Amino acid sequence: MNKPLKIFAMAVPTLAVLSACVPTPEELETTPVKVQTPKGVVTCQLYRHDRVSWDRAIDFPATKMSVPEADNYCKQEGLRRLKR
Repeated sequence: MNKPLKIFAMAVPTLAVLSACVPTPEELETTPVKVQTPKGVVTCQLYRHDRVSWDRAIDFPATKMSVPEADNYCKQEGLRRLKR
């Protein structure tokens, strides 16, 4: 077996094992929380307590705000909880 093929044959199983160790967002979900905003209640799915990059809105008053606006409220809530 030539050297590049040997390296590839070893790399694929190694990457597969390593990727199985990386948690998915679903594994890090917390119980959804409701956040009162000036435009209504936004239900947020928060994730890890030490980061907010995945925090997002799962329910919000769609006639009063956009998805990015609702997600921003959730990220703000995640940051607020992080500072506690």
